Amino acid sequence: MDNKNDFYEKFNSESHKSKSIGTTVLIPFLCGILGAVLVVGIVFGAPNIRNALFSNNTGTTNNQNSNNTGVVDYVSLNNYSDTAVYAASKVLPSIVGIKVEYTVTSNFSQSLSQVAQAEGSGIIMSSDGYILTNNHIINSADSSIYYEVSEATNVYVYLYNDETPYEAKIIGTDEETDLAVIKIDKTDLTPVEVGDSDSIKIGEFAMAIGNPLGMESSVTSGIISAVNRTVSGSDGNTHNLIQTDAAINAGNSGGALINSEGKVIGINTLKLSGSGIEGMGFAIPINDTIDIYNQLVNTGKVKRPYIGITGQNLDSVTAKRYSLPTGVYVNEVQENGPAASSGLKAGDIITALDGEEVSSMDELIDLKNSKNIGDEITLKVYRGGKTEEIKITLGEES
Repeated sequence: MDNKNDFYEKFNSESHKSKSIGTTVLIPFLCGILGAVLVVGIVFGAPNIRNALFSNNTGTTNNQNSNNTGVVDYVSLNNYSDTAVYAASKVLPSIVGIKVEYTVTSNFSQSLSQVAQAEGSGIIMSSDGYILTNNHIINSADSSIYYEVSEATNVYVYLYNDETPYEAKIIGTDEETDLAVIKIDKTDLTPVEVGDSDSIKIGEFAMAIGNPLGMESSVTSGIISAVNRTVSGSDGNTHNLIQTDAAINAGNSGGALINSEGKVIGINTLKLSGSGIEGMGFAIPINDTIDIYNQLVNTGKVKRPYIGITGQNLDSVTAKRYSLPTGVYVNEVQENGPAASSGLKAGDIITALDGEEVSSMDELIDLKNSKNIGDEITLKVYRGGKTEEIKITLGEES
């Protein structure tokens, strides 16, 4: 209001004619000059004018790096979109849908048996039809006091942009790693390009591709939330997994988690669900699958060294209560196994393997699996108030 009053006071003494000239000629003329200056500034790049007008333009393609404060001056959404489009288009032809048929039989009446279906995803590993997926998709056998679920009776594969069901043969399954290999009789397929899951970093781009809820070739994106995350699956096994906030839903299992280069860095395997849980999906690191895949293709099973015991964790609280060391309490020694042949007994407490301390069965299994069949290991064992060392030659797990 003050500026408006000053304006009228300044020009009140002028004649009506002067006001008319100023209103009808001078102001439009000045506006025209100003407009011309702005146009010239924009077209020819006068920096002060251009920056003042467009410093908040969200469509900029300036890729200026972040400074030491962690603040990015300009963000290009176009680059992010192009990355996602490139990665998806590269990998989609290598992702398949899987449908499995099996029989569910009631334990109360054979007449209540019926055929059921399950769905999942897989990735093409070779041009001649070998496909890597999750064991829990293929190996459906289960039972309870109410019913029994048979092994898969039929497995069908659906290729990208192809509605033809290709019958698949189960090559091999591995429950411990939740991996399986199937094969279809078809050539000239597009195998995935495998990345390096050991080099991924928290916060980097991640995309999940699969067939969630039967929605074929669905793509979701996010970031790597964590690496080497220890998760216990419904199969009772503990897995070291990649965590991502890219949406993973039922049917995504066996599909690919890929990086910005369109390379597979993981096999989607599970998600945490429940009230208050959002964006917690997990994938098996691709580097952990290669040896398993090769063994399943070549032999149909995974060969692992074994000690020949069953045991349970002896945690620090329980150990302190009974004045015992922490470690693995041996519940049972399998007859004619490597442990039995070496003198290990039920009631022994294993506290170390080859000098590395052991506080749980998971740690003992991980250390054992890092060895080869036929290797000799040294177990540090607590027995009857004394500690001794027992040497065991690892056998082959049947």
